[in-house]
Amino acid sequence: MSILFVAVSLSTLLVVAIPTLRELARAARSAEKLFDILLRELPPTLDAIRMTSLEITDLTDDVSEGVRSASEVVKQVDQSLDDARKQVQNVQVGTRSVFVGVKTAWKTFTRQKSPKRTGDHLPPTKQEALILRRREALRQENYWTKGETPRPNDTYDDHASWDFDDENLHK
Repeated sequence: MSILFVAVSLSTLLVVAIPTLRELARAARSAEKLFDILLRELPPTLDAIRMTSLEITDLTDDVSEGVRSASEVVKQVDQSLDDARKQVQNVQVGTRSVFVGVKTAWKTFTRQKSPKRTGDHLPPTKQEALILRRREALRQENYWTKGETPRPNDTYDDHASWDFDDENLHK
């Protein structure tokens, strides 16, 4: 009886093991096909990925070089603008100087001796005294017209920062 049980158990085991072994054989063939496909397809894919990486690196370098070039161009344009601004300022100053010179020359050229202008015929020492008296009179006149009220013992020297030109003294 025990041999009968062993025989039945082995038969059952064999009946159950045959489909399992067939499935294992089919899985092994599928794995072998997968490995063959990977062996054929993987190296070209890896090469393509490597080439793409190199191209991206080259493009990055080109873009970086372009940015550096653009930065240099911007600096050159900025420097050119600064130079142009300085040249325009120099031209403005020169133009003003020429205009003032021409205006002064014209005034000098067209100036006629005014009959009101006195003191030209005096000796230099008396001319200086006359100029000083006129200057003091103008200072006092301008001092009072500034809208300030005089204080006792207030002199013009307290406000010595006011400036008058000598041309007005001869009128």
